[in-house]
Amino acid sequence: MVVGDFAIDLDTVVIGSGPGGYVAAIHAAELGQKVTVIENKFIGGVCLNVGCIPSKALVEAAHHYQSAMNSQKMGLEVTAAKLDFDQTQIWKQSVVNKLTGGVASLFKKHHIDVIWGTAYIRDAHSLRVIKDDNAQTYTFKNLIIATGSHPVEIPNFKYEDRVIDSTGALDLKKVPEHLIVVGGGYIGCELASAYANLGAHVSIIEGTNQILSNYEADMVRIIEKHFSSQGVDIYTNALAKKAEQTADKVTITFEVDGKEKELVGDYCLVSVGRRPNTKNMGLEHAGVELDDHGLIKVDNQGRTTVPNIYAIGDVVPGFALAHKAEYEGKVAAEAIAGKKATVDYHAMPAVCYTDIPLATTGLTMQEAKDQGLEVEQAQFPFTANGRAISMDAVDGFVRLIYLKENNILVGAQIVGEDASDLISELTLAIESGNTIDDLSLTIHPHPSLSEAIWDAADVGLGFPTNI
Repeated sequence: MVVGDFAIDLDTVVIGSGPGGYVAAIHAAELGQKVTVIENKFIGGVCLNVGCIPSKALVEAAHHYQSAMNSQKMGLEVTAAKLDFDQTQIWKQSVVNKLTGGVASLFKKHHIDVIWGTAYIRDAHSLRVIKDDNAQTYTFKNLIIATGSHPVEIPNFKYEDRVIDSTGALDLKKVPEHLIVVGGGYIGCELASAYANLGAHVSIIEGTNQILSNYEADMVRIIEKHFSSQGVDIYTNALAKKAEQTADKVTITFEVDGKEKELVGDYCLVSVGRRPNTKNMGLEHAGVELDDHGLIKVDNQGRTTVPNIYAIGDVVPGFALAHKAEYEGKVAAEAIAGKKATVDYHAMPAVCYTDIPLATTGLTMQEAKDQGLEVEQAQFPFTANGRAISMDAVDGFVRLIYLKENNILVGAQIVGEDASDLISELTLAIESGNTIDDLSLTIHPHPSLSEAIWDAADVGLGFPTNI
């Protein structure tokens, strides 16, 4: 039954409570706006509930398990290491609960109301929220669309019991004997790495000429070598053709080098990309325009083609990254408040949390050259870093990309332990217009992995002290 539908007036409305949505909502409230969030599933969105956070919890648990099994060289003989995967899943969910509960508490602190249901836009100043058999109309002064994205489903790979997306892969009841991964991007490789560490045999089927195609080949070779040591099979330039499911197995047919092959596994994780959640929400009724990829057109403040409607995160052009969405959410909230904030993607860090993580920020060498910049690079290996050696984590390097004429840093790549944290220093350096001279003159603690940045700068300046 549909209840009486007298419109209720609201101020600033945010559709979606993922990283972009909840940050936008909180910041808008901090700036004095009365904020309402519309959410159809769970606070925290995909990232906190079934994406970034639980996947990293699983990656971390798997890393600890593998470390416990392989510490003999340090004199640590672990004779009773045992995996209780039920407990691993309980711990993973506790991490999710802490974070989603924290967001809910912040909503309460900032007097942010949550309306549960699916939003459908009626025009530039009103929408309806539908939940079960009920619907209610609301008017708004400003709207921020932060509806995120969903996994791509490919032909002949219907998501069912044995063909799963990343959400399903995070919720398995036991570690599979054989996990087949279709798509060697960052999601596929992160989960492949985690399950390989937990004892699964993993096979990756990738359509391009290398896994992790967004990262440079010499970085990926280190990951491929590590995957090989874990017994992971990698098929590149491969075309996945079909999946046949039974009650307890799945058979994947794919083509590589002109030959058809089959793999039989417990599960097949399909991870070939994501699409923006922009369909069937009434954007056309408000006059919000999309590009050819179904992404919402926005200006440098996140404003759509309708002045009081904004969009952020996976539904707009650019990297589909949680931290990008958060950044855009802050900018949109400030734009609504009348401030002059604008987005600036001068340096956008990206990280893949495989067992040996990769991180990049700013420009690669090739990207810089494609822009007509004259650049040089300086590289320092973790094999010569004291802290890395003492951690038994010597695989990888730090690379700096800088302008030839004035040494200004324009890009950096790191593959190795703690790359996800180390990349932040270099992102700040690029955003601040620092030179490699500045990095060389910045004292880094000893012993630390961050010294590899210091040493890479010295390499660029022609004084390679430690190599």
